[in-house]
Amino acid sequence: MRNLQSGVWQMSLAMLISGSIGVFVLLSGLPVIDVVFWRCVIGAGTLLVVIRYTRQPLGGIARKRLLLAIAGGVALVLNWLLLFAAYSRLSIGLATVVYNTQPFMLVLMSMLLGESVSRMKWGWLLLSFSGIVLLLLSDIKASSAGITGIAMALGAAFFYALTALIARRLTSLTPLHIAFIQVLTGVVMLLPLAHLPAFDTAFPWGMLLTLGIVHTGIMYQLLYSALQKLPTPVIGSLSFIYPLVAVVLDALLFGHTLSPLQMMGGIVILLAAAGNNLGWGERTKAASVVSRCQ
Repeated sequence: MRNLQSGVWQMSLAMLISGSIGVFVLLSGLPVIDVVFWRCVIGAGTLLVVIRYTRQPLGGIARKRLLLAIAGGVALVLNWLLLFAAYSRLSIGLATVVYNTQPFMLVLMSMLLGESVSRMKWGWLLLSFSGIVLLLLSDIKASSAGITGIAMALGAAFFYALTALIARRLTSLTPLHIAFIQVLTGVVMLLPLAHLPAFDTAFPWGMLLTLGIVHTGIMYQLLYSALQKLPTPVIGSLSFIYPLVAVVLDALLFGHTLSPLQMMGGIVILLAAAGNNLGWGERTKAASVVSRCQ
């Protein structure tokens, strides 16, 4: 019971932190590439401290697994770049709701790899697609930036699902080590493109340190600890704290409220994701949950 209670608060706190990431991305005022680069740099340092503190040394890794982990890092960085870019074109709330199609991206990828997909999962997939259609039928259709934002959020969901699919094959590595390799990959990837700070001008170190330390190092540690303690239905239920927090903060801080049609589309997408994650209508209790960490 004690493990369950600690897992619930850890998962809840991780989702609360994750839901606020868009606020710090926009308030930093930096180009998306710079935000992701510094998140990777600071996140790598934080994760290294956590790995040393928890005494989980990174031993020898087979070349094939290292290359696979690096490929997952490339996918994760592309996920961040697309999602953060979608915030300014769509809104934090809407981008996050569309991003919650990621479980269905994973279903489609698994199907292409030969895994069987139940009729219920196909039903939830179609329901999620109808939610996207509702969003496209809303006043977003009058804005090319809005349509681009939806495309970017869907692309981010695709690359996150690809990251999760690759992580499935890295069972010999701990989640913290996988995350560490991924952010190091991001540093190398974006170093030629990022702009180094001009120290004679104001630079949003506070925002970047929060993104790297809190939204990467601390959030990953909380999330992975919770995943070891909680049953799948509880994980699936608590993961919906993330989009709800994003929508509320977007409305409170930036005044971005959803129109009735957008709200309906968002509810449909989240309902479909809940049905998929929690295994509603399936014969077995098991469900596949894609953690909503960014």
